Amino acid sequence: MQFRMIGRGRRGLALLAALGVVGFAGVRAARASDHQDNPLVELNPAMDMSDFYAFPGSAADRIVMVLNSRPLLTPAQTPSASFDPNILYQFKIDNTGDAKEDKVIQVIVKGTGPTQTVEVRGPMAPPVVGSMMNTVADVTPAVTGAINQVIGTASGIQVYAGTREDPFFLDLEQFLRILPDRKPNTGALSLIPDTPSASSFRAPGAAVDALYNSNLLSIVIELPTAQLTAGGAPKLGLWGTISR
Repeated sequence: MQFRMIGRGRRGLALLAALGVVGFAGVRAARASDHQDNPLVELNPAMDMSDFYAFPGSAADRIVMVLNSRPLLTPAQTPSASFDPNILYQFKIDNTGDAKEDKVIQVIVKGTGPTQTVEVRGPMAPPVVGSMMNTVADVTPAVTGAINQVIGTASGIQVYAGTREDPFFLDLEQFLRILPDRKPNTGALSLIPDTPSASSFRAPGAAVDALYNSNLLSIVIELPTAQLTAGGAPKLGLWGTISR
């Protein structure tokens, strides 16, 4: 199961993406994607959370969570791309089945440009439950280090925060044929003829990835699943937020 919600917090835009249900015994992949889904993120691309993924880690008792933001970076933009130091990135974990986070992992980035450093706090009880009034917990970071490299430990929490190729595949022309109301009013894409049918997707070998050679900023966290599930039900609800 997965779904996506959008909310406005008192400190800015909060995006909740992909509440994935993950079984303890065999972690299944959960994913969702959206790019530039409202005018606020178009005005501030750093606030645009495009993807949230969860899948099994490097060992049976580990889990990986990925929060992607600032999509549609060109190769020319990528070397100078950096996280917004005014943004709080959060991984939220529901381990009791009530659709409210019981634990949270908070990520903030300090500095500007390629010398930025990342601080990761948690997993821990959330200082504030829900998307309203998000605040950074007053605890010592569990992991700190530079962006664009793997930090942490292989047996504990490992983190990568930096640029990656966009993992999402989008055949935009066929998407706009199936959902013609999403087409732009001008330009080449506005001329695509309407053939609304769920069966009109191209064959896999003929699909055209509109995001090919497009990059983004990614925060990847791998850790022991037990750090998220302790004391909880045999499923996890996982989602991410970006907020000011």
